[in-house]
Parts: sequence; structure tokens; C-alpha cells
Amino acid sequence: MAKNRKSKRQLIRDEKRAKKRTRDVEDAEPEAKRQRREPADLGETADYIPLEDDDDVEITLDAPPAGGPSPPTTGGRNFELEFFGRLADEEQEYFRRADELLELNDFPTTEERDLFLANVYKEAAGKELKIASSQSCSRLMERLILLSNTRQKKHLFGAFAGHFISLITHRFAGHCCEKLFMLSAQAVTRELMGEGEDEGEAEGEGGAEPQASMEELFLLTLDELEEHLPYLVSDRYGSHALRALLITLSGRPLNQVGTKSLLQSKKKEYVTVEGATGMSSEFMSETRAVPESFAIATQKIIGDVAANLDATGLRVLAKHPTGNPTLQLLLDLEFSLSAKTKKSAPKKKKKGEVQEEEVEEAPQVESLLEKLVPGAPASFSDEKSPAAEFVNSMMYDVIGSRLLETLITHCPGKIFKGLLATFFAPRIHSLLRNDIASYPAIRVLNRLSKEDLADAVEKSLPQIADFVQRGRFNVIKTFFERCQVRQATPQLNSLLQALTSALGNDWKHFVPKLCLLNEKPPADDAKKASFQPEEVKNKSALLSHGSQLVSALLSIPGSPSKAIQTSITSLSSAQLLKMATESPATSAILVKALSTPSQSPTFHKVLVASLLPHTYEIATSQHGSPIINAIIATPSKGEGISVPFHAKENMMSQLERHERELRESWLGRNVWRTWKGDLWSHRRHDWVRWAKEAAPETARVAAVPKPRVKEEAKEEGKASGKGSGGRWPKMAVAA
Repeated sequence: MAKNRKSKRQLIRDEKRAKKRTRDVEDAEPEAKRQRREPADLGETADYIPLEDDDDVEITLDAPPAGGPSPPTTGGRNFELEFFGRLADEEQEYFRRADELLELNDFPTTEERDLFLANVYKEAAGKELKIASSQSCSRLMERLILLSNTRQKKHLFGAFAGHFISLITHRFAGHCCEKLFMLSAQAVTRELMGEGEDEGEAEGEGGAEPQASMEELFLLTLDELEEHLPYLVSDRYGSHALRALLITLSGRPLNQVGTKSLLQSKKKEYVTVEGATGMSSEFMSETRAVPESFAIATQKIIGDVAANLDATGLRVLAKHPTGNPTLQLLLDLEFSLSAKTKKSAPKKKKKGEVQEEEVEEAPQVESLLEKLVPGAPASFSDEKSPAAEFVNSMMYDVIGSRLLETLITHCPGKIFKGLLATFFAPRIHSLLRNDIASYPAIRVLNRLSKEDLADAVEKSLPQIADFVQRGRFNVIKTFFERCQVRQATPQLNSLLQALTSALGNDWKHFVPKLCLLNEKPPADDAKKASFQPEEVKNKSALLSHGSQLVSALLSIPGSPSKAIQTSITSLSSAQLLKMATESPATSAILVKALSTPSQSPTFHKVLVASLLPHTYEIATSQHGSPIINAIIATPSKGEGISVPFHAKENMMSQLERHERELRESWLGRNVWRTWKGDLWSHRRHDWVRWAKEAAPETARVAAVPKPRVKEEAKEEGKASGKGSGGRWPKMAVAA
């Protein structure tokens, strides 16, 4: 047998490996391993600034998405991230159990929950920073903040003081800071109104020592974050906490749709407590009263960010996925603050009045608007000007167009007129066809006067069929809504005629085509569809926009509403079942149709009759059960809106046949309770009386005799040849 010898090529490879190992051993000296480049060699705006421990701390700025813009140079990190240590195993187990109990919120009384909360705070004393930065226990900190009283929130402010910059830029602790800022807003308003502390707070944490006001705590936090604001604008985690802080300082409602979209993404986990809320819903939905110092602080934050960013940095930030929402909020707050400043500005003195000595004011810092569109609106006419280049570059950018929407919505009138005359009015019809530019163009439509709106409609009428084909249902909806608001009736009729022509010249096609009722779901291609998430997503958006267009037409009296009602009555029973059960957007159309007046007296009767065979399926559906509940709330007699009583009886009979199945599901029990099924089963006469009480007040007392007017009585007397001088007037019984 031949000997197992190595080839020449393998011998050369082994020799190279041996030399490399020898070279690595010679270079592996401790001093050489610990060498670090000085930060001065990297520059002030470097994306990478090494710290002492590179293995435990992430020290790079946000990585841009594939093919996206690089992070803006808003200032490098000029602080060291702190490590607060880790909890022991016993502590982690205790706090994990406490988190489970608080999440369930299954306490016999509120006092017992408050006592348990106080015990958790005692165990967490000195460990607040560890809990907030722990992946497993940060949710507990959020729930503690959600259930804490004002004194306990102030205690957390004190525990976090001096470490806020490290906390809000931390992956887990940043969420705790957001929750603390948002849920402390009510305490600021209460202190401003002169109200006392919550009940039961007198003996809370730190009761023996006087605590600072919540206003002072917020201002101290701002002092700590002031020098790091340019960095926080585009930080992956810190920008969210900065937005929450700005919303709290500005006094804006906390649960508005626009506010939520700026504060958090759709993927963010929402930590809550079962059956408990941190604030009342009324307070969350209303504009809050805030101290004057908060407005000054907000203005200073905007000025600091604007001063640290040049025009180039702002435009890069406008296209940055993390910095763009923060820039939107800052620009929006700048507009609102400038509007308040103009209202509160002192009036000019008349001629002849003695002028008081004016105090020299500090030079004003260039605003964000002036940096974004310098020289506007005069500079818009020059295509090569920075302002014109900015608008044109943002128009078709996926991220930048959102900032342009904010600019269009809140900018002063003279800026908007310049944008309209230069960029939007000449090509409004072509912009509305584009996937991205259509959204800024829709914002423009919302601010147009009646004459400008009529001109935009005339330019876009030939494109209605193209809008339908491209799925631009949101554009068509905006046209109808704005024409209704501006009372542009001729344009409204022209739009309806163009939409009818685009949908097959028949009103019956409106709902099936706009709500995608004729499209068949994939049968056995589930695996294939799973690899096409974009198509599924686009179809969902198309269905949502089409349903919104149908709802908008249904709310416009006259021909638009009649067209939708005609289309609904022409649907088959299977199509109505699909509308009621498959999508919340389409089921909302049927709920709205039951409460919308109709010119046809049989519309609601035909709709309920078509839904009757599928009563059980709709009642046990998540999206369809509100439809069944809306039917019993519809009056049996009335002008424009009425469901005959016998139709309600027939539907109740259908529900009775499936009583056992209905009681087995939560949705079914809700429908059975709403329809008072037990009353139907045991006291039928009482159910009939209750069901008929849904009729209007005038219909229920129609059988009460009323005296006729004297003129009517005289006319009847003349017609019968008898005088009207009887002792009692004749009585008339209403039908």
C-alpha cells in the first residue's frame, strides 16, 4: 500500500499556519492588547466613540436601514453609559412574582393592593436602577409607575436623578422613563390647579420629608438632559423618551391618534394592568394645563436643537427613520408656540402715545422652519433655491414626505399659499396618482378654499377612473368630504358621476368593488400566500381605504348616501355575511347604515331581512356582533330610520334557537344580554313592551287624545253645518 504522505500544497499551507501562530504569540502582549485610539483622533461628530469596556456596551449610533440614509451628525455621544449591576436570583424571583400579581390585579380591595404596592417599593429601595434596566423586571417598573400615586412617582424621579441620560438611552429603562413622564402629567396639572395630593399619600414614601413639586422635578430632569439633546433626537431609544417628554411639557392630549403614532411604533409592547388605568380617559383626551415654565422649556429645547443642526443636518434628519418623528414633533410644537406668541403679543401703540423704554432683547435663534425652507415663500419660485430643493426632495421620499405633511398642515398661511402656487396647484392631479406624493397632496386638499378646491376637482375628474384602478380610495374620499364641508354641490355631483362611471355605470357595484366582496380567498395556496406579506398588506390597506370611502359617501345626504344604500340592498345574503364577519372596516359600514336616515322606507327592513338567515353566525362573530346589537337599538317606527317590530321578533326567535351555543361564548352572551333573551324566554309580554320602547317618544304617545286647534274645529263645523259652540272641543285620536 502506498504511504499516506502530504501533498506539496498541504505542506505549504501548514507552514503558513505555523508562521501565523508564531507571529500572533509575539504580538499578544498585554500593553498592546489594551491600546485604544483617543477620541480626539475620531472627531467630534464620529459615529463610533469607544469607551473603556467595548464588550458590554453598545457604542455605535443607529445603523441605517439597507439602502437608507446614514445617521445625521447631530452630535456624538459625549457621555458614558452606566452599568447599574444585576439583581440576585432571589431578588429576580421575588420581583417576577410581584409582576405577575400586579398584572392580574386580582386583589380583594384597593387597600390591599396599595399595601402590596408599598411593600414592593420597600423591597425595591436602592434597586430602582437595576430593576428599570433589567430585561426581566423592567415590566414590573412600568406597572409600578402605572399604579403609583404622586408621592411614589416623585420617589422614582429622585431615584432616577443623575442617571436619566443613561436610562432613557437604554433598551429597557427607556420605556420606564416614557411611562414615568406620561403618567406624571396629571400630577403637574393638579398641582397647578392647587389641588392636594391623592388620598392615602400622606403616609407614603418620604412622608416625613417635604418633597419638591412635580414641576421642579421635570425641570431638573431637563437640566440633566440639556447638553445631550442633539444626540437624543436620533438615538434609537432616547428619541422615544424625548418625544414623551415634549408631549408632557406641551400639555397636548395623550391618547390622540397623531400623538400615539409619534410616540411609539406599531410593534411596541404595551404594558398594562388588568382592570386598572393610570389616568382617567377624560384627562387623557383633553388638553392639559401646564406651567408657563414648561412652555419656556419646550421653546428652549427647540432652539437648542435648531442651533446645533445646520441645514444639511436637518435634511438628513428629515429622512432618518428615527429622527424624522422627533423632527415632526419639534416642528409642530414650534408652530403652535409661535401662534400663541402672536396672540399674546402687545398691541402697537398709536401715534402720540409715550413710548416706554424698551429692554434690549436677546438675538433670536433661527427657527426650524427658517432652516428647512430659508427665504420662503419668496424662495419657492427659484428651482435651485434650498427651499425648493427641500420640498422637491421630500415630496417622493417615503420618510421625508411625513415631515412635509406636518409642514403643510401647520405652516402659516403665507407659506402654504407659496407651496400651493409653486408645487401643488399646477400638478395636483399627477401628485394624487403617486403612491407617496399623494399623502402630502391630501393634506393640501384639506386646507383649500372653495374656489381652489373646485379647481382641483376639475383637474382631477378625468383621473377618477385611474384613481380607482390604482386604489387611491383615500384621495376620492378626501374629495367628497372636502366638497361636503365647503358646500361645493356641483363638484360633489360631478365626482359622484365620475365615480359611478369608473365603477361600471351602476350604483349596485359600489360596495362590492370598493369592499372587495367579489374577490375569492385563496383556497389551498396558504403556503404560497405566506411568502407574499406585501400583497396581503396591500390588500388590507386597499380594503380599509375602500370601506372608508363607502362610509364617507353614506354620511353625505342626497345622492351619495342613496347610491350606497342602493348598493347594500342589492347585495346577496352571502355577501352581507362576508361584510359582517370578515373585516371590522366592512362591518362598521353595516352598523352605520342602520343609523343613517334613508329616503327609501324599505331600506332598513330589507337589510335586516337579508341578515336574518345568518343571525347566529353574525352574533358569534367578533366583527358582526355589534351589528346584531345595533338592530335592537333601532326604533321600530320613525322617519328615515326604522326596523319593523316583527323583524326584531323573527331575529330574536333565531337567537332563541341557538341559546345554548350563544351562552358558551363571550360574544354570544353579550348579544343575548343586549337582546334581553331571558326576558323573552320567561316574560314575553314584558319583552314586547321593552322592545317597542325603542320607538321615538312621539310614536309611543301617539294614542293619547289631543284637542284640535280652534281653526280646524271651525272648519269642521262649517263643513258639517253645525256650529262649534259646544261645551267641549272635539278630540282627535292620532293613528
